[in-house]
Amino acid sequence: MCKCGHFRMTFKLSLVMLVLVILWVVRAIEAQSKTPLCKILGSPESPLLSKEGDVTIGGAFSIHSKITQPLLSFTDTPTRLTCSSLNLREFRFAQTMIFAIEEINSSDYLLPNVSIGYRIYDNCGSTLSSMRAAMALMNGADATSESACSGQSAVHAIIGESESSSTIVLSRTTGPFKLPVISHSATCECLSSRTEYPSFFRTIASDLYQSRALAQLVKHFGWSWVGAVNSDSDYGNNGMAIFLAAAREEGVCVEYTEKFHRTEPEKLKKVVEVIRKSTARVIVGFLAHVEMNNLLEQLSVHNITGLQFIGVEAWITADSLVTPTSFSVLGGSLGFAVQKANISGFSDFVIKGFWESAFPCTQPNSEIVMDTQCKDNLDLIETKDYNDDVPELRYSANIYKAIYAVAHSLHRLLKCKNVSGCDKMIKVHPWQVVEALQMVNFTIKNGDQVWFDSTGAAVARYEVVNWQRGADGSVEFKPVGYYDASLPPGEKFVLRNKDIMWPGGKTELPVSVCSESCPPGTRKVLQKGKPVCCYDCILCAEGEISNTTDSNGCTKCPEDFWSSENRDKCVLKTVEFLTFTEVMGIVLVFFSLFGVFITIIVANLFLINKDTPLVRANNSELSFLLLFSLTLCFLCSLTFIGRPSDWSCMLRHTAFGITFVLCISCVLGKTIVVLMAFRATLPSSNVMKWFGPTQQRLSVLAFTLIQVVICILWLTINPPYPFKNMEIYMDKIILECALGSPIGFWAVLGYIGILALLCFILAFLARKLPDNFNEAKFITFSMLIFCAVWITFIPAYVSSPGKFTVAVEIFAMLASSYGLLVCVFAPKCFIILFKPELNTKKHMMAKGK
Repeated sequence: MCKCGHFRMTFKLSLVMLVLVILWVVRAIEAQSKTPLCKILGSPESPLLSKEGDVTIGGAFSIHSKITQPLLSFTDTPTRLTCSSLNLREFRFAQTMIFAIEEINSSDYLLPNVSIGYRIYDNCGSTLSSMRAAMALMNGADATSESACSGQSAVHAIIGESESSSTIVLSRTTGPFKLPVISHSATCECLSSRTEYPSFFRTIASDLYQSRALAQLVKHFGWSWVGAVNSDSDYGNNGMAIFLAAAREEGVCVEYTEKFHRTEPEKLKKVVEVIRKSTARVIVGFLAHVEMNNLLEQLSVHNITGLQFIGVEAWITADSLVTPTSFSVLGGSLGFAVQKANISGFSDFVIKGFWESAFPCTQPNSEIVMDTQCKDNLDLIETKDYNDDVPELRYSANIYKAIYAVAHSLHRLLKCKNVSGCDKMIKVHPWQVVEALQMVNFTIKNGDQVWFDSTGAAVARYEVVNWQRGADGSVEFKPVGYYDASLPPGEKFVLRNKDIMWPGGKTELPVSVCSESCPPGTRKVLQKGKPVCCYDCILCAEGEISNTTDSNGCTKCPEDFWSSENRDKCVLKTVEFLTFTEVMGIVLVFFSLFGVFITIIVANLFLINKDTPLVRANNSELSFLLLFSLTLCFLCSLTFIGRPSDWSCMLRHTAFGITFVLCISCVLGKTIVVLMAFRATLPSSNVMKWFGPTQQRLSVLAFTLIQVVICILWLTINPPYPFKNMEIYMDKIILECALGSPIGFWAVLGYIGILALLCFILAFLARKLPDNFNEAKFITFSMLIFCAVWITFIPAYVSSPGKFTVAVEIFAMLASSYGLLVCVFAPKCFIILFKPELNTKKHMMAKGK
């Protein structure tokens, strides 16, 4: 009994405990059901402009450009960020988005029965606000959610942002959820990566094209020395990196590269100081319009003007930069701009339709009390009646294209038809919109085609604009050309140089080089430790030329050519040889012919007096033969003058050798005759019969024939030939007769020397023989002159350059010929003409005292 009662008690307690646990679980479940599953930490972000619709498109723009950070006490919840400084251009982007949406909503062919709503946020030019806007666009307006946190995004696509850094934040935030982001002006090349940004699109081209086009623009105007300033952001850093690489390829040198952020005033001052001290007159500014505005202010303060700015699409047409003092700094600037928007009806919309739908409180007859939205946006309302800037809008067309791209994608996904409309029961996911955007290809009403390439970007098309003064004194962004990457090479870049106005209102192209261009005839030599654009111009060496500007090296002229005085072209070398028309040639011809003339006179004189004892002495035949050979020696010198040819080269040396041997042979014969004559006067001497007239003729013939044989061997084996001597002078060609065989030449000359030496020795031995007229004395003197001339000829011949070698040889021939003529025949002529009483046999036979 006890055991049974105990068991019953234990069972009752267990049952009570079970009931209590069940009740506690039930109450816990009830309590949990009253708490939402998902809750936003903090207060939800409210859009600046919004409208409900069947599908919703988000927008994020920097409608205000400055943001004020609240004081952080770390004890209370921070107040909301305060935005200021209205950016009218960004406000127009928001208006364009609403205009395009309203236009589509009223369309019968695009999403006919589907209304598009919008949620537009102002990020105030801050990446922090961009993050908050991105979260708000994905989460929606509800602070809590009863369902799972991983539900459908509040918008189907996001339009924005304007700057690359903010767009990167937005794309990285929405990327994991495959929510498409379409930017109208974020051009950073880094956004082209489909791996990092698979759901990012843009209706503008990447900076890859703009940066390269900037380098081409700089190169086009010959600016090889430039400065570079960029925003310290993804946009500026990536764009500048591409420009620097392209500039190096184009041969453009960058003197300095500086960067700063809009929140770094100290860095900005440093940049201004660098610009002030630099020598580059051209500055490439890869800046967002906010940084450009900051730089402009500082340049104006320091009165730094006259520089040529090359701008990018972010600021080159920004109206916010047009101030009373900005033109003195930016006047004449050149840059790439997005083509102007041509949106029909938009100008009226910004002053009427927009305010009626977005701000009903602004209507004159409105019964709506001024609500909080209107009170908080008085700076926007002040622009209500202003639309003068609309014709100059450029990026608005990209917003317009982006909205229509999303609409066409939704039209495809919702299977819309003109008759039955769209299937609203289809649930569209963001990733489906991404896929549809990759296939869009349509044309908007202004004729522009819209499609995206493999990187999600549009084709690169830019206008080249120039800051100019209008007729009314206002600043105009005048188009002076265009760049279209879709065109064939050579047609992509078109510039109208005559329409460009340069800084200071000048029409002359500014110059920005580290070193002036090297003219033809010089080459570039890099300055040590400086970029390749800094160099000195060095004159090309002799014999080398450069016929282009800024040549890196000189080209050697061909063998027969030489460099001109300016070293800019090769000219034919001057061919030099001894001519009949130059002074030296005329002088030598004169003395040669004069020698012939004198020789003929002497021969005539001897012919007239051939029967006199003086002429008949020592064999008159040898005297006449000697006079004949001397005539040939004088005439032989003429063959050395004139342009050398094959025949003249062979003739001059052989004629010289043979005629001079004939001449020396005759003298040698006369010398032997003198010796034999005195030997014959001795008793029992019979030598004259061994050296009579016949033997004398044969001796002359034998001596001459030996030289003839030497000449024949020389001409047969290796004859003289015309030769272009280019070693003596670099700038001219010496046309001379090469010896062919030096052995042949020196054999001819040596044989003449041997005969002359033999003649001299014999004459020297016979000089003191007793006779009133001993011819041996004169022959000795003539041979002394002959040998002296030809001994001095050898070093003079070897050392004389060019045509002077020939002149030395002719001079030796004439000098030796005149020496023989004067020494041998002058005494006889003197007696014949002036001392006829001595021209008797008695006197000739008398012994000299």
